[in-house]
Amino acid sequence: MLRRLYDWTMGLAGRRQAEPALFSVSFVESSVFPIPPDVLMIPMVLARRSRAFVIATIATVGSVLGALLGYWIGAVLMDSVGQWVLTAYGKQDAFDQLSARFSEFGIWAVLIAAVTPFPFKVITLFSGAAGLSLPIFIVTSIIGRSLRFFIVAGLLWKFGEPIRDFIERRLGLVFTLFCVALIGGFALLRFL
Repeated sequence: MLRRLYDWTMGLAGRRQAEPALFSVSFVESSVFPIPPDVLMIPMVLARRSRAFVIATIATVGSVLGALLGYWIGAVLMDSVGQWVLTAYGKQDAFDQLSARFSEFGIWAVLIAAVTPFPFKVITLFSGAAGLSLPIFIVTSIIGRSLRFFIVAGLLWKFGEPIRDFIERRLGLVFTLFCVALIGGFALLRFL
């Protein structure tokens, strides 16, 4: 089933209505959809490099608005829809562990999930369920999702097709290592 969703999403990139489709995929990916918008965004940027930053803006706006839906689901529907989404991603056990610490570290969780391959939808649900400050959630989501989508769009705009393999296979690892180093640096400063 996941392969069919992936193929369907890739097929949207070549259509005339690709930008509204990107907005929709970005929106639902932040709350329930399993395929990241990058799958649609990468071929769109490669096909029209002059629109790279418009495409990144569409993905960012759709994703942040979808994150608000995820936040709302977590705040209002956690016992039904929220639990279903967490179960689908194998994160139902993590909820109890994370919710206790989420108010202290929630801003970092949102930022990390926004730029790494970790399912952003899980953190949007946690944010709503744990009652993370909505303005902080929105600002952090905008920063994180902008970083993710504009870096991808910028690399594709500058280097074109040759950078595609790096983005698809290794950029998630680079973002993850960056976040680990960032958090490690803050943790080190806390103990000095």
